[in-house]
Amino acid sequence: MTQRVHTRIWLEEAEPGNAFATRATYCHGYDVYGEMLGQARFVEMLFLLFRGEAPEPAQAALLEDLALALANPGPRDPSVHAAMCAGTGGSTAAASLMAALAVGAGQQGGAREVFHAMQLWQRCGTDLAQWTQALSRADAGVASIWPDCDHPPGFDAHADHVAPLAGQLLVHLAGNPKSKRSAWLASQQPALEAVTGLPLAMTGVAAAALADLGFTPEQGEMLFLLLRLPGAAAHALEQRGIGPKQFPFFELDLLNDPAEPVAV
Repeated sequence: MTQRVHTRIWLEEAEPGNAFATRATYCHGYDVYGEMLGQARFVEMLFLLFRGEAPEPAQAALLEDLALALANPGPRDPSVHAAMCAGTGGSTAAASLMAALAVGAGQQGGAREVFHAMQLWQRCGTDLAQWTQALSRADAGVASIWPDCDHPPGFDAHADHVAPLAGQLLVHLAGNPKSKRSAWLASQQPALEAVTGLPLAMTGVAAAALADLGFTPEQGEMLFLLLRLPGAAAHALEQRGIGPKQFPFFELDLLNDPAEPVAV
């Protein structure tokens, strides 16, 4: 019996006489090699894959700006640092990327926090009263493998002021004609920070942009993971070449250093 793959995303035409060779591929109806190659940008392909339709120019520009900003979170980011740990230890390429994904997937500045922040956009839209109510109470939520969030998603629980880069990105994204939520967030940022007592985080800026692009929270979570991998990969490769002797370990001040002699 012939096995069929059921997907609305992708269509393949097999070569005559060889079912394992593909003659043509279509993504949501677009001929990838016949129409898109040489004409479409990578971010347009991403948008098409997830949304099922080609982006408008402003949507493509918004996604490209977000992708550029997220491409390398930098060595201070835990996900990149995890990839560097794998790289300096000589782990495989796949292990380095999996380390970055695992550490960058959580609710403290990670992709799951973006998921929760996008759920707030679904629930509250651009209604300040609803945002104030949602951010002021601890929602029980539904049963999940994830622990309860210990801070409002999209805000930084470990800082006393908004990160300059997050603020700079928000101002830039708010100028895009498709950035209704980002523009509202920029205008209401002081009010929202007053409610939470916390500064806006990069996850909150990313969540607003991804919601503006029409992605679901599930899609936004996946894209946030994907878009941050280039920096993790590059730093892992660099650290692999540098070696463990020059790895940037964080220093700890020990009150009782076991290497020091103890008076008896």
